[in-house]
Amino acid sequence: HSASGPRLGGGRIRAALRARGVRATLTACGRAIEATPWIAREAVADGHEVSAHGWRWERHVHMDEAHERAVIARAVGAIAKAAGPPPVGWHTRSATSPNTRRLLAEHGGFLYDSNAYADAAPYTVQAAGKPHVVLPYAFDTNDMRFYNGGGFVHAGDFERYCADAFERLYAEGAGALRMMSVGLHLRIVGRPGRIDGLERLLDRMAAKPDVWFARRDEIAHAWRALTGLPVWRAGG
Repeated sequence: HSASGPRLGGGRIRAALRARGVRATLTACGRAIEATPWIAREAVADGHEVSAHGWRWERHVHMDEAHERAVIARAVGAIAKAAGPPPVGWHTRSATSPNTRRLLAEHGGFLYDSNAYADAAPYTVQAAGKPHVVLPYAFDTNDMRFYNGGGFVHAGDFERYCADAFERLYAEGAGALRMMSVGLHLRIVGRPGRIDGLERLLDRMAAKPDVWFARRDEIAHAWRALTGLPVWRAGG
């Protein structure tokens, strides 16, 4: 079942995005990309971003600093080897360590991280003495809810919940900045009984005016410009 994600599910999701001109962020573990490098190559060819999700989807919360620094570097290296450009975004599985954000800033190659879940708009923090963009993530508008009693059974469950969230955020966006994260997994929403839910959701979103389907690095750059921060360059 999980192997069908790269082989079949990825193709279905890729086709759904390409047909609608939607560019997205592929958040990938370094080890997974090392094993399936064509996924990263195809993503870059389609105009998507490849960001880092750790080396082997491990928790960083109890890592010592030296080990965590090495894990970050290893993930970056594997993704850069497959994708070409190194990742500029990072999302740790579960809880971060007290050092994670500082280590990302010290690495010099990260524009943003998504290690936050309590907002619906970007924000800036100081990390290693530099402004660092945080793009919050969401677990409710996420296809993982098809698993472990998460409440999604049919494709329409995913579509309806995510569409309801979108409609609320769209309305709030008339007076405040809002972004929406929709989490997808090749092996989950890419299944034949679920992919229609994603396609219908994308069509419903696209029918609204002034909706921006954006890669996360594009959002981070736009946020820096909006808030008057200098243009970000790796190592800067």
